[in-house]
Amino acid sequence: MEKVIVINNDVFGHGDRILGEKLMGAFLKKIWARNEKPEAILFYNAGVKLTAKGSTVLDVLTGLSESGVELLACGTCINFYELKDKMMVGRISNMEEISSTMMEAKSVITI
Repeated sequence: MEKVIVINNDVFGHGDRILGEKLMGAFLKKIWARNEKPEAILFYNAGVKLTAKGSTVLDVLTGLSESGVELLACGTCINFYELKDKMMVGRISNMEEISSTMMEAKSVITI
């Protein structure tokens, strides 16, 4: 596995939440537009909220998934945020798979 992106929050960076939401959307759109995409995007902690109903980036994540990027969401986190019935894109995973994916990747980019 070449590149993996890890998203552990539903906003990009620290500071203003509205700005962070805009930046996250812009980042994911730029990744989607690239010819070279990551093999997987891993979501944990509040990052799993991006995969659920009401997320402003569902269209981009759906596009990434359809272009072959594997989207894995931490099951413990999905349960913690009570999102199991609201998850719209990707699949529920576990820390075993998430940690293995990170360890096997040549490059891990954490957002």
